[in-house]
Amino acid sequence: MQEKSLSIKNWADDDKPREKLAQKGRSVLSNAELLAILIGSGNRRETAVQLSQRILSTVDNNLSELGKLSIDQLKKFKGIGEAKAITIAAALEVGRRRQGKEGIKVEKIGSSHDAFTLLYPFIGELEHEEFWVVYLNNSNKVIHKSQLSKGGITGTLVDVRLVLKRALELGAVAIILAHNHPSGSTKPSTSDKQITKKLKIAAEALDLKVLDHLILAQHEYLSFADKGIL
Repeated sequence: MQEKSLSIKNWADDDKPREKLAQKGRSVLSNAELLAILIGSGNRRETAVQLSQRILSTVDNNLSELGKLSIDQLKKFKGIGEAKAITIAAALEVGRRRQGKEGIKVEKIGSSHDAFTLLYPFIGELEHEEFWVVYLNNSNKVIHKSQLSKGGITGTLVDVRLVLKRALELGAVAIILAHNHPSGSTKPSTSDKQITKKLKIAAEALDLKVLDHLILAQHEYLSFADKGIL
C-alpha cells in the first residue's frame, strides 16, 4: 500500500513533474524530475524523483555519464527493473542522436574546436574506440564524414588506402582524423602518433593535407595541430 502512495499520480499537485512540464514547460524541470517522468514510480521508501536524485548523484548529475550506464548497471538501483532501465537507456540514446543531427550544422572547419563540435555527438561518449575521417574541400567545408574503423587504433585497423581512395572520390583536398578514448585520457599513444604520421606522408604524395588529428575523451579533446605534434 505504501508503494502505491509513492506513484506519481498520487503525489500532491506541486510535486508532479508531468503536470509541471505540461503547465510550465520542459525547461523548468530538473534532471531528476525529467528522469522521474521516465521512471514513473519509485520504491517503498522513495518517490520517483528521490530515486532519480539518488541515481543522478552517482554520476554527479551528469546526463552524459548516465547515458553510459548499461541496462545491468541501471538495474542495480532498487526500484529500477529491466523495463525502466530500458526506458532510461532509450530516452538518453534519442537525446544523443538528436545531438548528432545538430552536429551536422557545422559545415566549415575553422578550428580544432569546430571539428570537436562536429564529431563529439558521434564518438564523444562511446564505450569503445572508433576512428573517423572528415573530408574537406579547398574552403575547409565539410564534404563528408564517416567511421573508418571500430576497435583499437592500430595500423591494421586503419586502412590508409581506403582513406585516400575515398578522398579522391569525393574530390577532397584535406582531411581531419579523429578517434575517441573511452578511458577519458586525451594523451596520444604511440599507435596514435604512428598512424597519423603514416597517413600524413601518404596523403602528401597525392597533394592531400592532413589538417589535424583529434582525440576525444568525454567533453575534452586533444588536437595534434594545436599541440604542434602533427
